[in-house]
Amino acid sequence: MNEYAETVRKQNVLLLRSMLKKMPPFCTDYFRGIASSTSPRTQAGYCRDIYTFLQFIVMENPIYRDKEIREIPLQALEEMTSADIDEYLEHLNYYVYEGIEYRNGEAAKARKLSALSNLYSFFNRRQIVHNNPLNAVERPKLHEKAIITLDQDQVFDLLEAVEAPPRMTERQRKFHDLTAARDRAILTTFLGTGMRVSELAGLNLTDVDFHNQTFRVIRKGGNESYIYFGEDVRDALNYYLGIEEYDEEETAGEQPEKNAKDGEIKKLSPRQRLLKEDKEEKALFLSLRGNRMAVRSIEVMVKKYCSMIETNKKITPHKLRSTYGTALYRETGDIYLVADVLGHKDVNTTKKHYARMSDENRRRAADVVSLKKPGNGDTENAHGES
Repeated sequence: MNEYAETVRKQNVLLLRSMLKKMPPFCTDYFRGIASSTSPRTQAGYCRDIYTFLQFIVMENPIYRDKEIREIPLQALEEMTSADIDEYLEHLNYYVYEGIEYRNGEAAKARKLSALSNLYSFFNRRQIVHNNPLNAVERPKLHEKAIITLDQDQVFDLLEAVEAPPRMTERQRKFHDLTAARDRAILTTFLGTGMRVSELAGLNLTDVDFHNQTFRVIRKGGNESYIYFGEDVRDALNYYLGIEEYDEEETAGEQPEKNAKDGEIKKLSPRQRLLKEDKEEKALFLSLRGNRMAVRSIEVMVKKYCSMIETNKKITPHKLRSTYGTALYRETGDIYLVADVLGHKDVNTTKKHYARMSDENRRRAADVVSLKKPGNGDTENAHGES
């Protein structure tokens, strides 16, 4: 696990501990019990969703209305009925808590029910709670969403927007001159590898191997993996890092800015212009402050350039990932390869997202063999070719 991944892990551990201070003791028991099988990030997500359920109990159950959330006993889980869970689902549509309005769509409600189901299952297995009202509850029906991707022209337009962004003030132009090479490298990496935004944010200089043209990334769950990149990504990275030529044998897996043996490194590369004086930073992609770019900053940057091109699609880093995955599947037709490259642990996840494209492939397969002999005046051969 690299330094960035370890930092994110620690942040989630501290976030979980902070949230548990406001929750009943049985929640602490639960998260200690699942600590070995779930990541801190997953636990923090479960914790937020369970806290929402405990809020509902305090707001709607007259027995606990005068109590603090952390005073809710484990007995409250035993008392819940399927009708209470149905009421909870209705409550999630819209409610106000401490002056803040909350709304939840079908996907958010399904996720919250999943977190609650895991909580009940944990105490059921330990025979501490014998009731599970979720067994009789109809789960929210999730509607399939279309895979949003950029077409080839939009990809070109997006990269062109980095080169010549329209309608910029003089001040914006100044900052853009500092970040253009970085932004081009980031967008090219998304579109050329399909990596997740968290994986890209976590890249260090030493994670780039120009000899084998691979990135070393930490996947979801903390597993280390290697992603290959092509010439377009390599060229964009070279420009950002100020590398004009390099000895591949000498630079493999090392910091490219410091290991160009025979080539010439620019006096001040675009990355070095972002790096503050006398400061060392391992991160590959830097912010204007000279620190590692945060996931949120990368998302905002992608949104900025996508707003400059003609599209009614809401483009995010994940949609750029989908653009790559779609292109790879169309090129290879190999769903297992797509799953492997995108880092899906379960190929069924990939199949679910690309099912429509699979249908298109199957439809094309229906007429792969010609069954009618061409007529005398037919200029096509038996395979439909002229």
